Amino acid sequence: MRALYVTHPQVVIDPAVPTPRWGLSPEGLARAQAFASRGVVPEGAMIFSSTENKALDLAGAIAAAIGGPVVAEEAMGENDRSSTGFLTPGLFEATADRFFAEPQHSIEGWETAGDAQARIVAAVRRALESVPANRPAVFCGHGAVGTLLKCHLAGRPIARREDQSRHGHRGGGNCFVFDLAAGELGCEWTAMEDFAPGWFAAPVANTHDMV
Repeated sequence: MRALYVTHPQVVIDPAVPTPRWGLSPEGLARAQAFASRGVVPEGAMIFSSTENKALDLAGAIAAAIGGPVVAEEAMGENDRSSTGFLTPGLFEATADRFFAEPQHSIEGWETAGDAQARIVAAVRRALESVPANRPAVFCGHGAVGTLLKCHLAGRPIARREDQSRHGHRGGGNCFVFDLAAGELGCEWTAMEDFAPGWFAAPVANTHDMV
């Protein structure tokens, strides 16, 4: 079953607020709404989301455009990094580098990349089991766990070079097509602005033609 994974775009960064409660910034919301209005997500698609506000904002924009409900699942959330709280950009990037480089070790108390990967893969698999045959499924989520899912699908080692910031828009708001049951990754991270309608109908092997 083919599905689309989409990461939330830019957020309002507030060091005083836990990151799961951050919402989309005006720029991020505008990007999400523009994406939703372009018909990339077909009517009738099942929309799944993390329970974090930024992912729910993205899912809500898509749902408003196609008239569908959103199924929120806590297990689809970003890697748990509550142990450190807010980190300045430079320190966050250095810690994220270690998170990907040492997937079986907890970096500064963060959830390990290996555990986060197992969690997101299992959560997506459970969600897809509830989707009727030939119905599109869209997942609204996050960069790190999305990258871990992508690594699993492609059969690649966990590595920072697979991160969305290395392939797509650095502000988030990136997509890839996949078939979990078949173990197929349809494309690399692609900015939502560059992703065209028709992905669900096209063969996975030709998904690059859709962007």
